[in-house]
Amino acid sequence: MSELRKRGSKIEENQRNQEMASRGTEGDVQNILVLLFLYVLQGIPLGLAAAIPLILTNRNISYKQQAEFSFAYWPFSVKLLWAPIVDSCFIKSFGRRKSWLVPVQYLIGVTMYVLSENVNYYLGDTDESTEKIEPNVGMLTAMFFFLNFLAATQDIAVDGWALTMLQKHNVGYASTCNSVGQTAGYFMGYVFFMALESYDLVTLPGFLKFWSVIFLISTTLVAALKHEQDEGAVKAEESEPLQDENIENEELDLGVIDTYKLLWDILRLPIMPAAIAMLLTSKIGFAATDAVTGLKLVENGVPKDKLAMLAIPMIPLQICLPWIISRYTSGPRPLDVFVKAIPARLLMGIVMAGLVWVTPSFKTESGEFPISYYCLVVFLYALHQVTLYSMFVSIMAFFAQISDPSVGGTYMTLLNTLTNLGGNWPSTLVLWLVEGLTLSECVGGTGGCSGKEEREACTASGGTCSVYVDGYYVEVAICFVIGFLWLFAWGSRTLRTLQEAPEESWRVVKQKRAHLQ
Repeated sequence: MSELRKRGSKIEENQRNQEMASRGTEGDVQNILVLLFLYVLQGIPLGLAAAIPLILTNRNISYKQQAEFSFAYWPFSVKLLWAPIVDSCFIKSFGRRKSWLVPVQYLIGVTMYVLSENVNYYLGDTDESTEKIEPNVGMLTAMFFFLNFLAATQDIAVDGWALTMLQKHNVGYASTCNSVGQTAGYFMGYVFFMALESYDLVTLPGFLKFWSVIFLISTTLVAALKHEQDEGAVKAEESEPLQDENIENEELDLGVIDTYKLLWDILRLPIMPAAIAMLLTSKIGFAATDAVTGLKLVENGVPKDKLAMLAIPMIPLQICLPWIISRYTSGPRPLDVFVKAIPARLLMGIVMAGLVWVTPSFKTESGEFPISYYCLVVFLYALHQVTLYSMFVSIMAFFAQISDPSVGGTYMTLLNTLTNLGGNWPSTLVLWLVEGLTLSECVGGTGGCSGKEEREACTASGGTCSVYVDGYYVEVAICFVIGFLWLFAWGSRTLRTLQEAPEESWRVVKQKRAHLQ
């Protein structure tokens, strides 16, 4: 009888799912548009933060200062630290997600407005042509770190709201809204702004002020007009009697303290030290290429707006690549693609360094670059994207495979945090070291060229600083060697061990369900 009841329940569930699927997005079109717009807003600060290093490059700041500003990108990599608080602390009468979304977006709008009033001063621009002000990189870093912190908090709130805003059969659209919306926002904050700014159609203060007003108006409309569903009612409506075989895969609804305890339990799993070490070190070999190449191209005369516009032909490739690569990562061994992509990506680092080397030879007497040069750049960046996405899609497939389904969201967020940190810290480090590894001498003047003050003294004495060893190429070579040593001495063996580990070694919720519930 028990087997008959299970079979009958499955038939009813299939019929119900088919009926909901046949309705498509009916009743959710407005909700999908709201989510898409919220994710677009989220991408604006990210795009603007990406534009600042290129703007600073033309103001002759040091690479150590670029390293300082790179900390502004860190909030999205460590949002797991405060995500449980955002998920668990709220004002019930106002709404679980709106309790955070509304004040955070107001803060983003206010911060953008304050920044718009002061950003020119922070960048070293002044109305008095005789007065020279150094860019205040510390203040820029603090302001954009705060903006990205707020955007990361908004991301946590919107991700959670999507689960109850959309009907159960349409929840899959949430990830689409996330990727499309955030990409569109990033595009507008970075590529669109750089293009308009290069033709003097908009200024950074004006752009910031415009979006501050959009944030304030849209947040007011969301607070007044968009209401949250009661999560308890949603869960009661969607819940069905669980079958014995599915109980283990039901995701737990944990409080803030239990979530932090769970994170600690995951980190204490015997297999996690090797996994953590792999995620934090696997991108060292690519750090110089990823963090410094774009800045070097601008330093060699490539217009920053043209470099930003090269992101446009990459968009179709970035959309198609995950679909193509997923055909090879959907099996039981997704990390095989990861291992094979590492040597190719390391070699692309050498190729990109070669691109930087030949860039001055393409420059015409008028300071322009021919279309053939930009075609070369697009082609090489496309090859680089293939290697990058091969690693990204395969590691995401591996995370989905090993994450304990009982705590899937928390588990995945932890793994994503580790892999993001594995990319951030090497990038910050290579930016910090590139200047120290550069060797130059003062030609035609007195003094040295090892620091900013010495370079200014050399120029003041009628000389010029001639670089005979560029730290960028030194770093690319060092990263290339480290990358191959990592792969063949430790990485490939560790990746194979992690991939072949039994499923149970990744599980953290076993007998704890009865205790937590």
